Amino acid sequence: MSSGGCSTCLEIIFAAVLPPVGVFFRYGCCSSQFFISLLLTVLGYVPGIVYSVYVILKMPPELPGIDGDRPYYILA
Repeated sequence: MSSGGCSTCLEIIFAAVLPPVGVFFRYGCCSSQFFISLLLTVLGYVPGIVYSVYVILKMPPELPGIDGDRPYYILA
């Protein structure tokens, strides 16, 4: 999802209901943030919510790249 206000609000709502889903919308399913959120949710629901909301609000998503190292705007 984009980093707009409405999408951030939806990500937080999803993070409160099922924490890995909110992180998935922001970072995808193969990110370390997703797996940490999944692990914390399995170990305890509240730590999963706290971590997911923190990650959504405080950590900016990584820019996608073609070769994994350089973002698109550098390649243009």
